[in-house]
Amino acid sequence: MNKLVLLFTLAVSSTSQAWTIDGLGEYKFDTLDKQTFIIHGPLGEPNVKNHGFMNNPGMVIGADGVIVIDPGGTYQVGKNVINEIKKITDKPIVAAFNTHVHGDHWLGNQAILEAYPNAKIYAHPAMIAQAKDGAGDSWVGIMDTSTEGLSKGTVATYPTDATTHLQEVNVAGETFRIHNDITGVAHTNTDIMVEHVGSKTLFLGDNDLIHRFGRFDGTSDMHGNIKALEYAIDLGLTHYVPGHGPSGDANNAVKPFLDYLIIIKEETAKGYEEDLADYEIKPFADKRLADYRDWHGYDAQLGKHINKMLLEIEALDI
Repeated sequence: MNKLVLLFTLAVSSTSQAWTIDGLGEYKFDTLDKQTFIIHGPLGEPNVKNHGFMNNPGMVIGADGVIVIDPGGTYQVGKNVINEIKKITDKPIVAAFNTHVHGDHWLGNQAILEAYPNAKIYAHPAMIAQAKDGAGDSWVGIMDTSTEGLSKGTVATYPTDATTHLQEVNVAGETFRIHNDITGVAHTNTDIMVEHVGSKTLFLGDNDLIHRFGRFDGTSDMHGNIKALEYAIDLGLTHYVPGHGPSGDANNAVKPFLDYLIIIKEETAKGYEEDLADYEIKPFADKRLADYRDWHGYDAQLGKHINKMLLEIEALDI
């Protein structure tokens, strides 16, 4: 092989090399339809092993540009997402959406605006306010600690444009419909769900999780989350993309988490009527949740979810 051919071969192999995380596998965009793609990230918490990558970045290819949904949780993850985009299209990134304030979904903004400074980034107005008021820096610290410094250099880079409920954002020849404030509060009080009209795809953020459980913290509402998922199903779309876990139709990618939350609600309501504590309710819920025991975080989160639901039911009874 002559030197010129060798150099060409090395160049091609370097550009086609998959994004590989040792011990976890290769990550690339999976195709939902001819213009809509998802990288399905690892299911664990941010850590050294996954380099802080554990969400589902999405992209839609428009006529003259790319739109990204949730570009990941560190500067480094964002750069890898951009590299994977470049393997599919040479069109520039012209816009992005951030589904909520948790940094594992949006700290990759930094890489986008570094490479494409004219891109617009859309988010719930409360997400922008909270991120600027300290949540962004807090998440930078969380990712730095969780990855033991692998996310060093990440800087909170905020969305540029606030959204409103049912707003239609037209960019690169594509229409996105924003579902803000469906119930007021669901996974957080900063959630948007992003509908790509052309492919009938809904990006739900962490209102929806598959094969993984997360926390319901002080800014969440489990009753509101149930309503948000029911709303999403009623839209009658073709593709549903959870914040974590595999995408699919409503039956496979939304209903499992909705059913889980409904079981938690039903069993907790029964326990409340019988004046049971959360730990006394847990065995009854667990009996109905056999299909969920292999989901990441089940053992760690089940009791916390019941406690959160019990607090909400108590508050509603006042």
